[in-house]
Amino acid sequence: MPRTEPAGGAVEPHAIDVHLDRLLAEREMTLTELSDRVGVTLANLSVLKNGRAKAIRFTTLTRLCEVLDCQPGDILSRHPR
Repeated sequence: MPRTEPAGGAVEPHAIDVHLDRLLAEREMTLTELSDRVGVTLANLSVLKNGRAKAIRFTTLTRLCEVLDCQPGDILSRHPR
């Protein structure tokens, strides 16, 4: 289960899965290409793709949806804890 660190330093699990790998494969697109088209650094997209992101800006989510021609629910889903 992915984990995040709140301000106090304790590790807290979250229940969000990121599906960028599947979307990129379906669109035959690389993470580098997505980075260029969305305007987000490759490092930041990698953190998101690997489930280590603590947050995502709505503007970034909007741009990802535009470039990938999808809905936010295609990128993110919640699994039971």
